[in-house]
Order: sequence, then structure tokens, then C-alpha cells
Amino acid sequence: MKWTKFSLETTTQAVDLVSNMLDELGIEGIEIEDKVPITEDEKKEMYIDIVPDLGVDDGKATVSFYISDGEDSDRILANVKNGLVELADFVEVGDMEISVSETEDKDWINNWKQFWKPFRVADDIIIKPTWETLEEKNENDLVIEIDPGTAFGTGSHETTRLCIQGLRKYITEDTVLLDVGSGSGILSIIGLKLGAKLALGTDIDPNAIHAMYDNAKVNGITEEEFTVKIGNIIDDHILQEEVGFETYDIVVANILADVIIPLSSEIGQHLKKGGLYITSGIIYMKRDEVKDAIEKNGFTIIEENEMGEWVSFVAKK
Repeated sequence: MKWTKFSLETTTQAVDLVSNMLDELGIEGIEIEDKVPITEDEKKEMYIDIVPDLGVDDGKATVSFYISDGEDSDRILANVKNGLVELADFVEVGDMEISVSETEDKDWINNWKQFWKPFRVADDIIIKPTWETLEEKNENDLVIEIDPGTAFGTGSHETTRLCIQGLRKYITEDTVLLDVGSGSGILSIIGLKLGAKLALGTDIDPNAIHAMYDNAKVNGITEEEFTVKIGNIIDDHILQEEVGFETYDIVVANILADVIIPLSSEIGQHLKKGGLYITSGIIYMKRDEVKDAIEKNGFTIIEENEMGEWVSFVAKK
């Protein structure tokens, strides 16, 4: 199979927003090139000794993505350009010119693995790729092993970190957890490792089920503790019944703002009275929309946290 590579010259300021927009359009395999210097913290997380010489940061970035021969590239590109026009109201996105090149089939889905190393997601929580060796750890560290496969969720993104902070604060030994958009299962696994009694993960991607169960197994979690169901809980009534009503102490959803908004009108029926709804994946420009949706559906927001360009809400039923 051949892939068409599309490259957008933009600004480092706009990279997060552009990447989020592409993700919302269902575009995977995004590559980012820039000259932003690697910080000392990032250097430690990447376990590298020599920082590459990137040259002077010029504020420019290239965001590339791939479209296969069987996809409607004209439609996708039209949606991308419309998205860029909308983002231009909030941030400098550059000239919005997109260059095109063709590439042979390659294992670009897995090539990223060589760059993903163990890192701390909290003071005493380490995320370790299953294929890596952990060289240093403290006595009280909680080590979570993850291989996301083609599912989303390595734990390194700010949105995942925000959810982990919420889980860490509110999980108890009696917690029954619902993880919507579970992806690799990382939040369910961390929730269980933090002491939750049971967890159920849902995802719309049938391929995610393999990543979730494999990751649970490598972390010593049984299928009795962690169950996975595939489907869209927003409008799949059979799935809603299988998940159960007024069953969960905490629902965590690290998805996208445009999914959290309709999810907020449905998810309350699955929570126990007084249960918590932890959301992230919310780019700051959509903060108010998500907040309104949560509050209009009977929740009281008890926390609002930010990290980078991202927002997380903790709401009570």
C-alpha cells in the first residue's frame, strides 16, 4: 500500500491545537517537527544523555499526517483547511499551505516505539513501555506497564496526567470505576492499582479490546477486576444496559471536548448519587462549552485543573 503524506507548515504556538483538530477529524499518525529545545525534565523522561542540536528555535513547526490510497483525500483536506481557518481566530497558524508527497508502505505505526521511554506521570507513578527495561525506581514507586498498540493512550499527554491526578485524589478501596474511551486501558489500570475495587472500560474501537486486556494482564489485573466492552455509550442503548445504571462511584473520560459534551447528558444515569465525573481531553478554547454541558446536566463542578493548553473538570452528581 502507498500512503500520501501531507505536511503543514505552521507555528510551534499552534501545534497542540492543530494536532487536536486533526485528531478530531479521525486522522492518526501525526508527526511533528520543530526546533523547540528539549527541557531538562523532558531529557530525564526520555532517558537520553545527549540532547540533539536542533538549531535556533524559529517558532516554526511542520505537522505531517498520512492518508492511504483508499481514503477520500479531497474531503479530508477540505475538512483540515476549514479547521485551520477556525483555529486562525485563536492562534497564528501560518500560511495554511499543505504540501503533498507519496511514500511507500512502512511500519510508521510502530516506529514511534523507539522514542517512548519510561517516565514519571506523578512523583511515585512510573509509566513503562512493556518493551523497555526500567533502570531506576524508588522503593515506593508504582510501575504501570503499557503497550498501547494502535490504541490511544500512553500516559504522557497532559490530558491523561490530569485524569490520573483526579483518580489519585478520589479513588478508594470501595471505588467502582467506569472508564469511557479507555483506549490502552491506562486509566483503568492505574485506578485499580491505586486501590479501586472494580473497573470497566469502554471504547468505540474494536482493536482497543486487545490492548486493554493485554495491558491489564501484564500488570497483574484479572478479567474479574477489569472488564472491557466495545461500543459508543452515548447512543448504544444495549451497551448502556450492559454497563449498568447507578453503578459507578467514578466515571473518567479522557476523550475530546466534542464527545464529552454529548456524553455529559448520558453518563449521569450510570453514576451513583454523589458519584464523580472526571473529564479531560478538553482544549482550553472549548472549556466554556464543556463546562456549560456538564452543569446543564445536573452536575456540580468541584474542581477545574489546567495543564498546558488543556483543561480537566471534576464534577459531582
